[in-house]
Amino acid sequence: MKRVCGITLLLGSMLGVMSVLQAQDEAPSDPNYPAWAWAIPGPDDHRTPTPPLDDTKYTLPGSNFSFTLGEAQGRDPNDRSVRFGPADWFPEDHPTMPKIVADGDDERGITPCSLCHLPNGKGRPENAPPAGQPREYTIATLMDMKNGQRASADKRKGNIFRMNKYAELMTVEEINEVAEYYAAMKWTPWIIVKEVEEVPKVYSSIGMWIPSEGDEAGMEPIGMRVIETPENVFDAEILRGPRSKWIAYVPVGAVEKGKDLVTTGGNGKTMACATCHGPDLHGMGAMPSIAARSPSYIARQLYSYQTGDRNGTMAVMMKGVVANMTNEDFVNITAYLASLPAQAETPTFNTE
Repeated sequence: MKRVCGITLLLGSMLGVMSVLQAQDEAPSDPNYPAWAWAIPGPDDHRTPTPPLDDTKYTLPGSNFSFTLGEAQGRDPNDRSVRFGPADWFPEDHPTMPKIVADGDDERGITPCSLCHLPNGKGRPENAPPAGQPREYTIATLMDMKNGQRASADKRKGNIFRMNKYAELMTVEEINEVAEYYAAMKWTPWIIVKEVEEVPKVYSSIGMWIPSEGDEAGMEPIGMRVIETPENVFDAEILRGPRSKWIAYVPVGAVEKGKDLVTTGGNGKTMACATCHGPDLHGMGAMPSIAARSPSYIARQLYSYQTGDRNGTMAVMMKGVVANMTNEDFVNITAYLASLPAQAETPTFNTE
């Protein structure tokens, strides 16, 4: 199970990423910038404390397996820089993983797709949820990354630079395998939307909002934000549970306001999303599914289209759609989209 990192191969690219982050280490000054969607750690934020990587076995509800924390997180207890595919808690939820998804490639320094996006492709708020997306869309996305046409509007988000490097190193065959794998699965319920006036105080742990504890705990006005946080922090963040759901706290009335923008175009402010994404918003042809998915992820994409940091295959179509969107629009649109039904209620996939 142990893997040797391709440190030498990635060193040059990581140094380049570091220089970019150091040169642009401030948030965008645009008042429409949805900072809540990036969850960039502040000076007082910290990583959620975790138990030691010892031989203690952990379990998740509904799983027939038990794993150590190192296995669950894909970490070698003797060398935290060594990464491999995470524990597969529910192998019945997905087809057989291609090698690049399950193991990555040590020699080229490619981290397993399953480590960040999880074996079932659900991902977490800090990265993409590729499960249930059309094969053509995933191929186009990875090719955009491979060709340097997709970046983040907030340059402090380092994982997009790493993902671009992985895509650059992947072969066309691997890209096709990944796309077919994720397209074989249906998107199942993942986000619980709650309209609230107050939200738990949170801190950012590696790009995810985690409820504060102890003296820092409490409630505060939600303002014009979406706060996406685990329903069960230990299961979702620490054990990387692929069935552990997420709560999206949204302002009162956001879902209905978002429905107007998404379904009618908001009196000409934008274009009705069903025109391209299908009547149920679960994709149409090569167009991606946007229903029942992470508000944080979708808001980052909308804003990055608006700033021109996301280019490539679909940018021409999307730039006009997002041109006049404000932070309030991002909040309302993503709240409504997240509240919609998923593609299926239980995991289903085609193994043929």
